[in-house]
Amino acid sequence: MAIHAELKTGTPDSVGMSGEALERAASVLQGAVTAGQVSAAALTVARRGTVVLSRGYGRLRPEGDAPAVQPDSIFLLASITKPVTVCALMLLADRGQISLDDPASRYLPDFTDGERGQIRVRHLLSHTSGLPDMLPENIELRRAHAPLSEFLRLVQKTPLLYPPNTGFRYQSMGILLAAEIVERVSGRRLRDVEQEEIFGPLGMKRSALGLGKFQIPETVWCGTSTSETEDQKRFGPNSAYWRDLGNPWGGLHSTAPDLAVLLQTLLNGGEYAGRRVFSAASARAMTTDQNLGLNAPWGLGWALARSKAWNFCGELTSPATFGHTGSLGTVAWADPERDLVWVILTNQMDDNGSLLRRVSNAVSAAVVD
Repeated sequence: MAIHAELKTGTPDSVGMSGEALERAASVLQGAVTAGQVSAAALTVARRGTVVLSRGYGRLRPEGDAPAVQPDSIFLLASITKPVTVCALMLLADRGQISLDDPASRYLPDFTDGERGQIRVRHLLSHTSGLPDMLPENIELRRAHAPLSEFLRLVQKTPLLYPPNTGFRYQSMGILLAAEIVERVSGRRLRDVEQEEIFGPLGMKRSALGLGKFQIPETVWCGTSTSETEDQKRFGPNSAYWRDLGNPWGGLHSTAPDLAVLLQTLLNGGEYAGRRVFSAASARAMTTDQNLGLNAPWGLGWALARSKAWNFCGELTSPATFGHTGSLGTVAWADPERDLVWVILTNQMDDNGSLLRRVSNAVSAAVVD
């Protein structure tokens, strides 16, 4: 595959895509906004290093007089945050500061009770550690506006669901531990590592873990109604607490074009615009199956289309496709066999991801050579 210097803008036919078919993909998303299934959306599609469609739909807030969504409007990404956290850890692996096969306790000395000592760093990245997705105390912690350090303290004690590396269960708490390893080894906050070593070098100017320099009114509202319960107001996805906590499993803000750049970098083997951000070895490890023998294909951080438990990329992608989705209605994928990148950001998960899959299928179908 050719290495693209950087994403440029072009026409669908110049990269072997049907403009008419792409418009069908766009119309599915526009139709969902018109029908009120979601109130905000953005779509960016690129092939062979060329952006052929990038649009915004709806409004930043559900009110009819709110500003219109732009192609680069900022969404809360939810779980697309997870693979970006892993990207930060892989920077340290590239430098020889972390070994994926080391026990996690090498970097987290308090994490040793019971079978925890058997958890390797790689298990935290591929959902095979045995840790739960969320802590039993999750709601209480959020209601109390607990810092991440309190989540971390309780992870040290929460029971494992199964012995490490004997099964697969999607889990946010392993990503929390991966983030803690990044911070302890680097001596910096995760949000600063990502800004200085990923977003900055890649020109992802509208991305931040937590709010960064952005204000909540500049971002897309999560959900199709501004009516919220007291708990939602206090710790829901639109609350100041949750937006700036910087939680490493769901607190990233970004845009469709910025995510397209990150995915293109991984397609390029870790390089973008003449700058190497990740080694080719790390880029491959993040985007190929690391759970051999468990019948649960997953990369390091990034999901794979072959994972039937997490397929929000539609049914028309190649088996090599990688990416991730988020519970707020966001999805970002790259198909190496077609040299295709697409990002669909919305503000509410619709019908267990049906909208995301249908738009994804229409994008895949637009490839004609």
